[in-house]
Amino acid sequence: MLICFDLGGVLVRICRSWPEGCRAAGVPEREHRPASDHDHRKNELIIRYQTGRVDCEDFFQELSDLFGGLWSPEEAARVHHAWILEPYAGTAELIDELHRAGLATACLSNTSHSHWAPLLEVPAIQALGVRHASHLLGLHKPDPAIYRAFEVETGTPGEDIVFFDDLPENIAAARAAGWDAVRIDHARETAPQIRAALEERGVL
Repeated sequence: MLICFDLGGVLVRICRSWPEGCRAAGVPEREHRPASDHDHRKNELIIRYQTGRVDCEDFFQELSDLFGGLWSPEEAARVHHAWILEPYAGTAELIDELHRAGLATACLSNTSHSHWAPLLEVPAIQALGVRHASHLLGLHKPDPAIYRAFEVETGTPGEDIVFFDDLPENIAAARAAGWDAVRIDHARETAPQIRAALEERGVL
């Protein structure tokens, strides 16, 4: 059995909105009236960035352009770099407990090159046995292909994977791939939720 985790919203607390990111970065919040296609364009840009098809400099410029220049590329970079807040309490200890129980661990995260280095400094993530991410695989959750690629990379069939994620679309896609997927509430402490799900399955 392989216990697999998303990162943001599961092992680490992250910003959930642009205004929250501005506050975390100490960047001024400004009034923004988004165009009707703003969210679609933003999501497309994030997917291109998180699958390695846009470099950091171009991403920050395009992000600035998306907001009509209200935030400069430099400010957009500051917000981006402040997005990761802190580890959830107890997650590193829980990963260690899983390893002591003889269980394999991994992650499958939508993230970027610029976020990967600070994420790898988080003790819970450092401890994981296998680490996979969208920018490394060139694929993005909830695309079914990323779940298949993860199975191939780890040599683990879907029915042997317990997966924790905080986004409903990623959970639905994982279940469609045959994974035992558990949705985590990112607004609450996550370690107790993970533990309860594993105890329910007789894993701990």
